[in-house]
Amino acid sequence: MVRVNLQRLRKTFGAVEAVKGLDLTIDNGEFIVFVGPSGCGKTTALRMVAGLEDATSGQIWIDGKVVNDLGPRERDIAMVFQNYALYPHMTVYENLAFCLQMRKCSKDDIRRRIDEVAKILNIAELLSRKPSELSGGQRQRVAVGRAIVRQPKLFLFDEPLSNLDAKLRAHMRAELKRLHYRLGATAIYVTHDQVEAMTLGDRVVVMKDGVLQQVGAPLEIYARPANVFVAGFIGSPSMNLLACRTFGSDGAIVLEGKGFRFRIPDRAFPARRQGGGRDVLVGIRPESLALSVDGAAPLAGLSGTAEVIEPLGAEVLVTLNVGGEDVIMRAPANTNIALKDVVPIAVNPSEFHFFDSETGQRLES
Repeated sequence: MVRVNLQRLRKTFGAVEAVKGLDLTIDNGEFIVFVGPSGCGKTTALRMVAGLEDATSGQIWIDGKVVNDLGPRERDIAMVFQNYALYPHMTVYENLAFCLQMRKCSKDDIRRRIDEVAKILNIAELLSRKPSELSGGQRQRVAVGRAIVRQPKLFLFDEPLSNLDAKLRAHMRAELKRLHYRLGATAIYVTHDQVEAMTLGDRVVVMKDGVLQQVGAPLEIYARPANVFVAGFIGSPSMNLLACRTFGSDGAIVLEGKGFRFRIPDRAFPARRQGGGRDVLVGIRPESLALSVDGAAPLAGLSGTAEVIEPLGAEVLVTLNVGGEDVIMRAPANTNIALKDVVPIAVNPSEFHFFDSETGQRLES
């Protein structure tokens, strides 16, 4: 297990700055996940840690040593790629043994290590097969096994599940989670899939345009997104964001926007000391919305017309038109809503998230 420290890490490709001053410490045995849209710099950061890309500036510390000038082989890392990178003419056993043979390990040591890894990954019966005879999930386990058998200081995963179907991806996520618990190794994982990030990571690093937006435990990021980008990116469906103007009124705050008018207690608004008269974005998670109880008025008169209904088995997603904006509500499967129904909505003000309209940053109390 090792500690990784990235200090003001920066990478440019000509006029394009792919990573902009990344500062991050990864603790011993931590499984950390980089997530963000394509082009956000997450893979470039991983490749710099691996030594496959030179850092333009900044320092990379692995196990208490600056490794900027060391090649990939000297950093004692193992990387699992999206395309598996297995040698097609070799058997599974030969693929696993290859890197150990290059290190001049004894045949007995190679056999012992491969037997241990095959048992961990449940691939013992596949050792005599070639990659063309394996399913996608089996190839992925072999690729992971090839990394484990080296017993490196650090594991790097570059979107390793992207080529798998949805069911197999869910299965492999669980396998990787169990594997990390068993090995206790330090790992950096890159993905564009926020579900993978939330389910796998001890901590999640959210990036956009080469800049770290927020880092924290998955539920921390979900419950308190640092800005509008994180709020919209983390969560499926993403957070509803409603533009509104604030007004002070008799110990309360009124939030007024297109098609809605909320009146909330003064204490529920984090920027209450600045009073009313400012533009903000109100964030509401789809699961925080619910049908108003029969006979009770919907909170602050919020209602919308059902435009899209998506049954998902255990639940249903309803897209409502509220003042010309789409608002998604997550509801129980037995919710009785039809297209074009006018739906009254209830929501607790304590579940609102407030962001500054200009900066996009979260408004804190």
